[in-house]
Amino acid sequence: MPTLPSCLLDPLWDQFAALLPVRGEFAASHPLGCHRRRVSDRTVFEHVVLALVHGSGYERISTPGCSYRTIRRRLKEWAQQGISRMVHALAVEAYDRMIGLDLGEISVDGCITEAPSGGEKAGRSPVDRGKQGLKRSTACDARGVPLGIVSAGANRHDSPLLGPTLGAATEQVGALPDTVNVNLDRGYDSDKSRSLIAKLGFTADIARKGVPAPIQAGRRWPVERTHSWMNAYGKLRRCTERNGKVVDIYLYLAATLVTLRMLIRQARSCYRWDGRPTTRRLK
Repeated sequence: MPTLPSCLLDPLWDQFAALLPVRGEFAASHPLGCHRRRVSDRTVFEHVVLALVHGSGYERISTPGCSYRTIRRRLKEWAQQGISRMVHALAVEAYDRMIGLDLGEISVDGCITEAPSGGEKAGRSPVDRGKQGLKRSTACDARGVPLGIVSAGANRHDSPLLGPTLGAATEQVGALPDTVNVNLDRGYDSDKSRSLIAKLGFTADIARKGVPAPIQAGRRWPVERTHSWMNAYGKLRRCTERNGKVVDIYLYLAATLVTLRMLIRQARSCYRWDGRPTTRRLK
């Protein structure tokens, strides 16, 4: 059984491969000018997606044609190049061109997951008995398309991450409209958050502390649903990476897959193309 349906994996790989630098079949630095052939990027990419979906260790998903050392080494190269962030920006641009982003309402929220191996982006989790955890702060449009992601330790409060998260969304999408309403939960109920929103020229609906959540649910549900979709990927639920840039490459790959999934599902009723999926259910 394939890790992902071809309607998701193939367009992701096409854009990912277009951003990769051209490499020779053999290592040019070898003194004899010959060496064993370099493992293809497509093979390594499929192993990376397998690790993202199932959360398995590289030793478990390695094959005779692609060792776990090759996966780790190639991941570090791609993380240094920032390819996953660029692929996510292309996916968001395609969604905006074909469906249209709704940037009038933006929701921001954080999500804490496990990080048992610690690392650069881990911290003591306040909701899991002080174990190591990872927090991702995500900004979404009104439909739940992930626009920007910031990773930090689980012990970081949501409010200081609001500015970097909106900045990451601006980097991925471009300048935001002048009329933006930011929907936030009670974790952002502070003067610092309000002053930041006012400085940016936006309005905000912030849940008040001490008021029951169902009464002031607001329009935060798209980002909550997006976090649920992203938690479906095993590597995000239990991140064992210690390198901060490798953590980010998995976060943006998952965000790209969420964006592509939303794009294909909504485009089925507007467009026709070869290989159009026959069902709306895309895993």
